[in-house]
Amino acid sequence: MPITDFPFLSLTPDNRERPWLPVKIINPLTGRYISTYGLVDTGADECSLPADFAKQLGHDLGKGTRKEVDTAGGKTEVYSLTTTIEILNLKDRKAAYTIRDTPIDFARGLKVVLLGVKNFLDRFTLKVEYPAKVFSIKSGKH
Repeated sequence: MPITDFPFLSLTPDNRERPWLPVKIINPLTGRYISTYGLVDTGADECSLPADFAKQLGHDLGKGTRKEVDTAGGKTEVYSLTTTIEILNLKDRKAAYTIRDTPIDFARGLKVVLLGVKNFLDRFTLKVEYPAKVFSIKSGKH
């Protein structure tokens, strides 16, 4: 089901409005989850989650696949762990799309969920209307 004309959001009073989506991050092995927002980030090569989420979800960072990646802030160490991401509709908070059992990077020092190209944007058609401060996504399978 497409998400159409979703408004940019400002999550804190001192932040600019940006393309945030409500998401549910799930550890498919434990069923534990975190409901939060993810920033649609066309500049991020991959999806990334704060490393702090791992413990809350019942993941063990040490069991993840370790790699070093380049970020806007320089090189950082990440741990890839199998995770499910549900993209939620704003009005009913039900899953519009589910990205199941996918390796997602958990990064130390990261404070927000980044929805990047690999395993997110590469699955969708994204339309952004900056003047209107809205965006739309639909499955690339249509």
